Amino acid sequence: MKNLIYYLLILTITIVTSCSKESVDELTPPDTTGEEPIVAVPDTPPNVITTPCDFDLSSVAANSTIVLNCVLDLKGETINLPENVNFEFEGGDIIGKGKLVFQGGTIDGRLLSSKLELEGDVQLKDPTFQFFASRWEGIVEGTTTSDIAQENNFELERLMEYTKSYGAKTFQIGKFDAFFQIHYPTREFSIVHHPAIEAVNVPSNFTLLMSEDTNLRVFPGVAENERGALLAVRDAENVIIKGGNVYGDRDQRAYPPGDLAGQYGSHTLLIRSGRNVTVDGVRFVDGSSGSLNINSIGFSFNPDTYNPTTNVTVKNCIFENSRRMSIALTEGRDIKILNNTFTNTGNASTNSDGGEVGYAINIEATRRRDPDTGELREFERVFDVLIKGNTETGSRGGCVSITIGQTVTVEENNFETQLVFTHTNGTRIINNTFKALSPEAKDRFAIFAADGGETAFNNIISGNTISGYDLAIATNADDTDILNNTITDCAIGLQFGKSKNSEFNDNTITTSGNAISATNSFVENVSLKRNTVNGGRFHVYFAQLNDKPEHSAFRVTLEENTFITAKAVNFTKTNGIIFRNNTVDGGLQIGDASNIEVSGNTKIKPTDSDGIRLFGDNSAVTLANNTIFEPTGASRLVCINNNSTNPSAVTDTGNTCN
Repeated sequence: MKNLIYYLLILTITIVTSCSKESVDELTPPDTTGEEPIVAVPDTPPNVITTPCDFDLSSVAANSTIVLNCVLDLKGETINLPENVNFEFEGGDIIGKGKLVFQGGTIDGRLLSSKLELEGDVQLKDPTFQFFASRWEGIVEGTTTSDIAQENNFELERLMEYTKSYGAKTFQIGKFDAFFQIHYPTREFSIVHHPAIEAVNVPSNFTLLMSEDTNLRVFPGVAENERGALLAVRDAENVIIKGGNVYGDRDQRAYPPGDLAGQYGSHTLLIRSGRNVTVDGVRFVDGSSGSLNINSIGFSFNPDTYNPTTNVTVKNCIFENSRRMSIALTEGRDIKILNNTFTNTGNASTNSDGGEVGYAINIEATRRRDPDTGELREFERVFDVLIKGNTETGSRGGCVSITIGQTVTVEENNFETQLVFTHTNGTRIINNTFKALSPEAKDRFAIFAADGGETAFNNIISGNTISGYDLAIATNADDTDILNNTITDCAIGLQFGKSKNSEFNDNTITTSGNAISATNSFVENVSLKRNTVNGGRFHVYFAQLNDKPEHSAFRVTLEENTFITAKAVNFTKTNGIIFRNNTVDGGLQIGDASNIEVSGNTKIKPTDSDGIRLFGDNSAVTLANNTIFEPTGASRLVCINNNSTNPSAVTDTGNTCN
């Protein structure tokens, strides 16, 4: 059986924060010889009429409407229109590289293209702009070069800003498949790469609406490309990104040798100081550093530059084969992650390892203590997070990792792998289903509440259904309550140590091994009440618990629990146990123990063991007012068998043997 030290070690080596200086050298792209090139089939625009118009615009009157059911050739001319002229679409087009100068009026977005320039006061007739790549000369679909992929980046971002300037609120993409270069600084005089700037940015007050046939792809990076992002919301608000497929470059790019490889890669979406952002129904595939990264500009302790990400909702999305992690949340507040599907996060793939971390959702803010004053400074903050209704399978590290987060709720999710939290307060792990399916998952724990020091408190693990793991719930954290969980088909149900001021109540535990275990540790002011326990080996197994002099005053209370089946409750080399008002369909074993109170238990009914067996060097053991039933398994078995080396250290009063 695994112990808490093992799980803490695994937690330590799988949750890693990395920061490193990036190179900006222009290098040859990785060798992708043998890969099947992507040949896109362009979407067909609705401009299907080819008949030339039999009019020109020389005599257009003010307040008139021109219906384009023909092809109007501007022949490179600039046309100054009178007031309030409207252009409507009925299958026609405007060509000829000319310019229309408006004084009010509207134009149908389906008439816009690289062959038409607009100027003046004009709005799109419909706030939804329909994008067709073939109408824009700066966009090239399919497998291409780095330079062209960079132009794709510039042009797609420009078109969103361009159409927005004429009143578009939604940029709608249908059938589209293109690569985007994101890895190099492009601003004038800049040699530093900023992922959020070099990505394709979605502007404020805007919706990017993609279809199931929309494929946006990261142009493969080289080994020196440390970071990047395909799409970004940077210092923007009221943004919706909906639908579509965004592909990372995890198996197409090159990675540096050695340990740096685990840190390098790009995301497919970066939200940096976004406000009121919704990501809905997007399919994220093969992110080389992960799929979605949420952070903020500035540090939380500096109000002059701090610009926090606020109110982000990620819902109905699919995250497939992300390297490192699917969602990285390092800074933000009021974040909702709802009804998403996470598959195979952090696993090795065809041409890439799994990278660091390996969790589907990784919450990891940065804070440090001042070396001179000892003051804790929060560089980043994550709080008010809801993770609800998601499904996760096959993650290498686990489903959720919460490190230095506050008021995080993980609720009503279906998980296959493990969840850990540490250095967090107000975190609630409630009403989730954990079911181990793979051999790797079966060999792990489901939930681990790790020691978080002074900033970890008021955390709850409640209402979860857990099955199939080596260990259901482990904790060495303070002020963490474990309530109303149902544990079945696990080797160990609850394992704890180094815990203080916590309650483990109203759980139902059925295991093949020890149902409740605490060994080689200390526990202070912890209660276990009203649990229903069916251990396959021991119902309770405490050994070397509170056995150090500095822990002599520590106490653990087990009260009003029901222990079904004939397995025993064991306290060996243990100090400070109050065991009262319980029902036990088995016996108790007390050896080399001190400060043990067994009182008021309404049924101790063993079959193959003594009712209460005492052995070794005990001290200050009290047996009082217990109802014990005569063992039925063998005549040598008795209600109370005081075989201590110092029997007088055991006080026996008011017990009955039926």
